[in-house]
Amino acid sequence: MTDGSKNNPGIRIATQRKSLIQGLQQELAVLDQKHLLRQRRTVETPSAPNMKVDGRDLLAFCSNDYLGLAAHPKLAEAMQEGAALYGVGSGASHLISGHSRAHAVLEERLAEFVSPHIDNARALYFCTGYMANLAVITALAINKDTTVFSEALNHASLIDGARLSRATVQVFPHRDYTALERMLQQCKTKHRVVVTDSVFSMDGNIAELGALLAICERYDAWLIVDDAHGFGVLGQHGRGVLEHLNIKSPNLVYMGTLGKAAGVGGAFVAADATVIEWLVQRARSYIYTTAAAPALAHALLTSIDIIAGEEGQQRRAHLQKLIGLFRDGLHLQVWQGMPSDTAIQPVLIGDNAAMLRVAGNLMDQGLWVGAIRPPTVPVGTARLRVTLSAAHTEIQVLQLVQAINRLDQMSYVAQCFAEVA
Repeated sequence: MTDGSKNNPGIRIATQRKSLIQGLQQELAVLDQKHLLRQRRTVETPSAPNMKVDGRDLLAFCSNDYLGLAAHPKLAEAMQEGAALYGVGSGASHLISGHSRAHAVLEERLAEFVSPHIDNARALYFCTGYMANLAVITALAINKDTTVFSEALNHASLIDGARLSRATVQVFPHRDYTALERMLQQCKTKHRVVVTDSVFSMDGNIAELGALLAICERYDAWLIVDDAHGFGVLGQHGRGVLEHLNIKSPNLVYMGTLGKAAGVGGAFVAADATVIEWLVQRARSYIYTTAAAPALAHALLTSIDIIAGEEGQQRRAHLQKLIGLFRDGLHLQVWQGMPSDTAIQPVLIGDNAAMLRVAGNLMDQGLWVGAIRPPTVPVGTARLRVTLSAAHTEIQVLQLVQAINRLDQMSYVAQCFAEVA
């Protein structure tokens, strides 16, 4: 910095700002070198298998619209009706003037829906699943005399909730409940909270909640279950992992997402009414944010009706058929399909650059599949994250399977030539 700039505050501030920008540019360059830059794409059509993306027609296998409800005509009609009844915004937080009749009716409907698995059930509607997870973990970590036990593969929202709780946090290995029990045996804090995904979002496998719940009951711990990828999909009536595994306990605190299988937006927490009242009083991410648009809550009433009814059962049955078709059709020699019986079907590639080449090749063929890299997954485990929807057809799924098999075979041949050379 020159003497002139030292005496000129304007020049000095401009130089500092330039330095800050350059620092970020350098960090972005590092991400680019590691093949870790993320890219947004602009979708020009409703969420569906066939989408127009950045001006191109693509067949998408990367949404979480598991039942194909996001563009359902009945939901669009209900949304319009909700906007006509309540307007397009809530106007305030729930505890001021933003809690509408639509919110109240939705919460009653959700509580009734999950009541076979939660006694004295009450539900609380949130803007997003992220907000819901922050709320429930930070509120149940009542004070510093709390330990939160977090599953190693938990979603980022659960990890952040544990960090923000100011409690002691211990991470137990993926689905290693023996290790968790040892931790609970040694725990000296008064309050204990165990937190897990139900369906793990990047692997597609399911937590063994029966065993986990038994441990929590033995050690007087809350069990918070994030069923973002199970609600609406799992169980005969779409009640999620609780119905799928037939579990019930007063220790359960259940979070279900309403922007995935339900096709709309937001999330809810269901538990004993006392737990929900505690969240209303103490959950900062509920208290201090504007309530979601009432029209969303109104549309979700129709969504729950579809999920619980005959159409929902038919869509789940079709989705299960597609999952079996995809799994049975893969014949991989280099890459690896991961064990999953859910709509999330990962294909492990490994290297970041290779992952991007594979995803790019698929896109060149008109197939849009999620390319997942660190830090979302561990280093060396970059993968295709195929997500199936009841809106897909068998022919569309077979098209994707054949394309993946063909690229894997090309990779195998290239690998053989490399070894010979």
